[in-house]
Amino acid sequence: MTMSDNPAHDQSAPPAPPPSATPPPAYGYGNGQPMPAVPGHDQFARPTGPVGLIRPTGITILLFIVTLGIWGFIYYYQVFEELRRHTGRGLGGVIGLLIAIFFGVINPFLLSNEVGALYEDSGRPKPVSALTGLWYFPGMLILVGPFIWFVQTNNALNDYWRSLGAR
Repeated sequence: MTMSDNPAHDQSAPPAPPPSATPPPAYGYGNGQPMPAVPGHDQFARPTGPVGLIRPTGITILLFIVTLGIWGFIYYYQVFEELRRHTGRGLGGVIGLLIAIFFGVINPFLLSNEVGALYEDSGRPKPVSALTGLWYFPGMLILVGPFIWFVQTNNALNDYWRSLGAR
């Protein structure tokens, strides 16, 4: 028996058809059907709550100094509460205030992280993150660190509110 007598080696057989150009359906939801909606799945991706207030950085720093730091507690309460109302998640004003009173050094890290998350949720690069809190502590050892932290974080928050139409 020669190779030409073997049907498996027949040169005249048509070639196999090329693989399909369409990819297989993802996650088993084929036939043009969209994936089923998951209730509440994208509630964090698009904040829809009320827009917060713009707080002028210089005036806020002046209030911190004139009130010997008391304005800081008011600031933390207001900002954390605005962020929770806007996004539907986060610490909220009362928890932010309690953390400021009992564990004050943690709040700069938390606030910068929440402000950065606002940008991330809207698909923009984060201008601040929890690492920005390092300007506050141990940055306070160079005295200007807390000012640098506050200017960066408050300006990022103000810019976010302005992008949503706040004045």
